[in-house]
Amino acid sequence: MTPITLGMPINYAGDFRETIANLADFEGVGVRRIAVPEAYSFDAVSQLGFIAAKTEKMELQTAILPMYSRTPSNLAMTAAGLDYISGGRAILGLGASGPQVIEGFHGVKYDFPLGRAREHAQICRQVWRREKVEFAGKHYTLPLDVEHGGSGLGKALKIINHPVRERIPMLLAAIGPKNVELAAELYEELQPFLFHPEHVDAAFGEPLAKGKALRDPSLGDLRIVVQAAALITEDDDLIGNALAGVRHHAALYIGGMGARGKNFYNSLVQRYGYVDEAKLIQDLYLDGKKEQAAEAVPDELVRAMSLIGPKSYIAERIAAFAAAGVGVMLASPVAGTHADRVATMGALAEIMA
Repeated sequence: MTPITLGMPINYAGDFRETIANLADFEGVGVRRIAVPEAYSFDAVSQLGFIAAKTEKMELQTAILPMYSRTPSNLAMTAAGLDYISGGRAILGLGASGPQVIEGFHGVKYDFPLGRAREHAQICRQVWRREKVEFAGKHYTLPLDVEHGGSGLGKALKIINHPVRERIPMLLAAIGPKNVELAAELYEELQPFLFHPEHVDAAFGEPLAKGKALRDPSLGDLRIVVQAAALITEDDDLIGNALAGVRHHAALYIGGMGARGKNFYNSLVQRYGYVDEAKLIQDLYLDGKKEQAAEAVPDELVRAMSLIGPKSYIAERIAAFAAAGVGVMLASPVAGTHADRVATMGALAEIMA
């Protein structure tokens, strides 16, 4: 079984400069990837460029750039630039986000996420191979011709600089069956959410199999990237508090992200087998009963998708994630001090090694 790569997400709501000043400590104990989210906060790319100058070995993952707010060619240029200044450490993480952000914040129509994810991968790889970018897809036409609303003056161009790599690893954030299938076919990495390793086959087995059947062998094996809260302790009170944080975070997504009948996270948890629980969580959350919604999140789910407890238990959970095909673990240490957070990550690195 291939060892899991240990990574860590950056909290965009915190003090970024203080976090980056401490990154060398995490790199020193074995953290090999840093992931910077974007949402509708500061952009992730400028922060990753700063991180590139402050680190030596960490992979630098965008987590996650929305496909709608940048053109495919712009994303390819951005990833190539980050890969260049970091010496080949970039991971281009993409996702669809949602209409609330894309239409509300960016003012761009949210449509055809699956088709756009396919065409983004195809165009980005053309750019990195330094081909003249010519593409006739359902959603993007390069160069843009008169028939598709252009002036007719567009030229097929190739990127001026030579990228460090002609295939920068691409990651697709996905939990829906069709998107998971696409990631398994066309992307180097897949990042699902609220990941329960013991139920990976029930939730993702069929789409993973379909996608892998169409996968180009040159892509290598699909790596699954997951995020989990982490705390190594035998203190029951600390364990309870940490699990409560996971519980409330899960309730937000299972209950509050979307309307009844149109919540991808709720559907995912139902595929795990928590059908009645998922419906109850959503009803409570949408009725404004957020505390009760959190209490309704099954304890088994909360514990399964996190790394919280004694060291021996954490080792068991890491083995379960590895058995489910996880290749990268983005652990969020929830200890109270920087020293304890570094110690947590160091212990995780030892277990994963």
